[in-house]
Amino acid sequence: MSLETYTGSCHCGAIRFEAELDLTDGSNRCNCSYCVKARAWFAFAKGASRFRLIAGEASEYRWTPPEESEPHLTFSFCGKCGVRTFARGELEALGGTFHAISVPTLDLSPEQFAAIPVRYINGRERRYDEAPPYPEAI
Repeated sequence: MSLETYTGSCHCGAIRFEAELDLTDGSNRCNCSYCVKARAWFAFAKGASRFRLIAGEASEYRWTPPEESEPHLTFSFCGKCGVRTFARGELEALGGTFHAISVPTLDLSPEQFAAIPVRYINGRERRYDEAPPYPEAI
């Protein structure tokens, strides 16, 4: 594991954060209905201590997936520019509390973005260990 501290922000800069991520381990694109509509591309900061909000106060909303009885994630976004910066959740497989960082909000160069491996997830069929049939459509 190669953890590095990255900074990121919303478009207007009102929300700023730091996250310890291993981008060499890859990032994720999912084909569930939410992720497709949101064009989600995310990387996990595993463990509560690996994420720090350093400026601003994010607006939040909780989302309950279809066929679930409780909210799945709490999404954070900037109330000024509307950019969704990260989501927070709880899952033992990810070390308890985790943050799903929106990769495009990281302060990286185009070359750095291009070097991040992408893992495609079949969330639509709840087969999280396999790629979807048409990953290029995500």
